[in-house]
Amino acid sequence: MKRQHGFTLVELVIVMVLVGVLGGILALQIAPTMQAYLAVGQRAALTDQADTALRRIVQEVRSAVPNSLRLGDAQCLELVPTIDGGRFRAGPDVAPGRSGDAYLDHDAAATQFDVMTPFTARPAVGDLVVIGNQNPGDVYGGSNVSSITSVTTHDDQGPDAWKGRHRLGVTPTRIPFGYEDGRFVVVPGGEQVVSYVCENDGLKDGRGQGVLYRVVRTLAQAQTESCMVPVGAPVLASKVARCAFVYSPNQGATQQSGFVQLQLSLADGGESVALTLGAHVSNVP
Repeated sequence: MKRQHGFTLVELVIVMVLVGVLGGILALQIAPTMQAYLAVGQRAALTDQADTALRRIVQEVRSAVPNSLRLGDAQCLELVPTIDGGRFRAGPDVAPGRSGDAYLDHDAAATQFDVMTPFTARPAVGDLVVIGNQNPGDVYGGSNVSSITSVTTHDDQGPDAWKGRHRLGVTPTRIPFGYEDGRFVVVPGGEQVVSYVCENDGLKDGRGQGVLYRVVRTLAQAQTESCMVPVGAPVLASKVARCAFVYSPNQGATQQSGFVQLQLSLADGGESVALTLGAHVSNVP
């Protein structure tokens, strides 16, 4: 008769004890490593979100209408964005045989002008033209703003090529007195004013409670609804623990250059990141 082979109860107990000891040792070694790995991933996600938000703001700050940057408070930054710009004809062409040009001057309002430089992004009817903005009050008040009513393209090889690549029809506008540089910028009609607003920043149970919004308004709305966040406004960053904007314009009539500093801290699950990004602001109209 063949005998059955197996293990005794004592052997089973010994194996269970050894497995338990080994499991405990492995848990002590692996758990911190896994926790650190998860924490690194969490911080990386927060860093990416904060960096993307700040770089988006800086991009729009650098391309904004000169002297349009303003702070509603330390958590509200407003600007008038641009999509393109160029040089306008500032007087009649005196070459013999040339007529029919369209130009702007200081004395009389005009409803069209020739663009002497090419566009990168062709403007559309309803976009805005801003000329010689010296301070935020001018552009937000609309004193140097006109609306595009038509866009005409001239053939580069045609008889009107000397007039410029494009002619813009606009609501009555003129060159602001004291402005001699001949430049204009184009503001998108659908995004006349952009506000970056932080709300409810702070920490609770290791998680940021605030939200950073990007709010789009018209110039008229910016006069009465500055820094207000409407329902459904686009979110640029969440889990905001702290948010602050600092803007230092140079003193002088035109504030030719300034500096903006953006501070954003995000927190989640006990992990946090704090980023600060600065940018020079060109305020030459």
